[in-house]
Amino acid sequence: MRYAAVVIGVSAGGIEALKILLPALPVSFPLPIAIVQHRDQRAGDFLAACLNGVSRIAVSEAEDKEPFCAGHAYLAPAGYHLLIESDRCLSLSVDRPVNHSCPSIDVLFESAADVFAESLIGVVLTGANADGARGLKAIKARGGLAVVQDPQTASAMAMPRAALEATPVDHVVDLEQIAPLLIRISALEEAYGTAG
Repeated sequence: MRYAAVVIGVSAGGIEALKILLPALPVSFPLPIAIVQHRDQRAGDFLAACLNGVSRIAVSEAEDKEPFCAGHAYLAPAGYHLLIESDRCLSLSVDRPVNHSCPSIDVLFESAADVFAESLIGVVLTGANADGARGLKAIKARGGLAVVQDPQTASAMAMPRAALEATPVDHVVDLEQIAPLLIRISALEEAYGTAG
């Protein structure tokens, strides 16, 4: 399999977007997913519980030094940057905000690009700032695949537009088409086909 991991960045309108994307992935989805959703530092783990309740893959808040495992979605906790280390474990940081955000999408994307290079898929969804644009550019620079929600279908267009302006991308698609695209490019459809 060419691809080994997915990173997703989302901000304004993101909870509703994730409630569409994640439940559309099958329980057998073969890649680990790390997600940064901008939210208030005082927010609890409601988002993980909400998404886990509707998703077929497991969704939880990331824990420091936790292995980044396939078929699981990990959310950056409120007030912590989420990074992926060279040993493919998750790491949490309380460094200063980046793009006025903690967690920051750029921080996740850039650390993941360093680890996974051409085997990484980066996805930028709805949002009202430019966080994620620099990170998606880093993913493309390392040979990874860049996916951006069509700004015309986003609750907030600024973030997908900034990503499109920052780097050439591989796919610009409606929100509802992102999960089918991830399934297809992770070679899961081929596995279904051989299973018959």
